[in-house]
Amino acid sequence: MSDYAIYAIRYGQIANRRASENFIGGDPHDGPMPLDFFVWVVAGNDQTVIVDTGFDATMAKKRNREIVRPVGEGLKAIGVNLATVEDVIVTHMHYDHSGNYDLFPRARYHLQDKEMEYCTARCMCQKLLRHPFEVDDVTTMVRRVFEGRVQFHDGSSELAPGLSVHWVGGHSRGLQIVRVQTKRGWVVLASDAAHYYANFEQGRPFPVVYNVGDVLAGYETLNKLASSSSHIVPGHDPLVLSRYPAAEGGQKDIVRLDLSPKV
Repeated sequence: MSDYAIYAIRYGQIANRRASENFIGGDPHDGPMPLDFFVWVVAGNDQTVIVDTGFDATMAKKRNREIVRPVGEGLKAIGVNLATVEDVIVTHMHYDHSGNYDLFPRARYHLQDKEMEYCTARCMCQKLLRHPFEVDDVTTMVRRVFEGRVQFHDGSSELAPGLSVHWVGGHSRGLQIVRVQTKRGWVVLASDAAHYYANFEQGRPFPVVYNVGDVLAGYETLNKLASSSSHIVPGHDPLVLSRYPAAEGGQKDIVRLDLSPKV
């Protein structure tokens, strides 16, 4: 088994967000705390796996978000051929992780059973719970099911040697994280199991949540699966771009997570 390379590609941001918006109960030291949007690429063993698919310009306008570079352009910048991608891991079905559904015409999508059950059942009758979802993203995934292009997982599954998904729930009922073998050890892509380093380091959950108990248990799972806390990569923290080395060619907003962080 060879080791994988991992790329984090920033595609959007909320520049004017404050810390009080990022923790249950707010933040006594409130101040600016921007939020970045990422997709990830796991490359190696003669395969390229995409983790999450982001949102497009139309959704950015609807949700008042800023696109810094369209997801497709970011992927092409590191040599990803969108037409040949065969596997996409969707960590959960929130709008910022499951859009751009026309980018990968051949791909099989990996999703937890619990997430599909959640975003198509009675919880979506509640406005507060359905707010992070978009009906077009959900119905597109349903169509993929009928096209035979979805592989469901129940808990932990190995997709390939050194690459696995693990259910944690919490932020969304079917949220899964991704564990990847690299030269520096086991890296865990937390996605929204931890939006920021501060969420899991300080035990303070992000306020968009389905089950707080599962969020807190998820922090323990992150630490168990990663080689160390420095091998955990949060899903939305701008610090990711400053802590990790730039990808080949010095591509802006693209960093290598399989290489050791600078700090």
